[in-house]
Amino acid sequence: MAKKQKTQEVEVPVVETPVVETQKPKKVEPKKPTWEVKDRVYNLKGNKTPISYMLKSSNVYWFDEEKGFERELKYCENQRTPFVDEMKGDQRLAHVIFRNGTLFVEKEKTVLQKLLSLYHPHREKIYSEYKPVEEAASDIEILELEADAILAARDMDVDMAEAIMRAERGSEVSRMSSKELKRDLLVFARNNPNLFLELATDENVQLRNFGIRATEMGLLKLSSDQRTFTWGSNNRKLMNVPFDEHPYTALAHWFKTDEGMEIYSNIEKRLN
Repeated sequence: MAKKQKTQEVEVPVVETPVVETQKPKKVEPKKPTWEVKDRVYNLKGNKTPISYMLKSSNVYWFDEEKGFERELKYCENQRTPFVDEMKGDQRLAHVIFRNGTLFVEKEKTVLQKLLSLYHPHREKIYSEYKPVEEAASDIEILELEADAILAARDMDVDMAEAIMRAERGSEVSRMSSKELKRDLLVFARNNPNLFLELATDENVQLRNFGIRATEMGLLKLSSDQRTFTWGSNNRKLMNVPFDEHPYTALAHWFKTDEGMEIYSNIEKRLN
């Protein structure tokens, strides 16, 4: 008989999988804005230019969100901070005076600059820091708005131009020539670009103008109390003006109703 062979057991090495610890993401704290060392100019708001104006430099407070309470401010030339709770030793109070509406602060006076630019409660209320870059950006925005308004006025048809100028000048528009109308429209667009563009996109402007023209020509009548519109030929009542609403604004809205659209078509034929 064949002898049974003994099978040898082979040990398989156990490979341990290393445990990799996942690192928690570090909390990124927002960086505090860096302070730029430079000369700064401050101006009183509203283009005010008094010979002298003394800004309150003591007994004023700034709310510290990190600490959760108000902190007293004071400008002292012998201190390195505007915060009273951080001051050391004597406090020699100094005045902050605007001359002819302007205050120039040298770059070496960092404490005063920070008080005025960051913490003072009257900042952007009584005075503001002159920032040429921001003012240039604001000027560009205004100039672009004026350009848009002037281009829109240049390409506007006579009927729309009359409607807009009637909203601005009233019945005087009826006595203006086309060139006078175009000139005044361009001047209005340049001087009041926001209002001009708002009127140019208001769908009721032309309807109001249409109603005014119809009334001036006697096709419609507006009662002396400005509460009722009637036909000019037979005094038949067309509509009542709602309380506290401008009569021609109400008429413009009424022209959009079924009855108003019929009257509008009838008047349009007579005007043309």
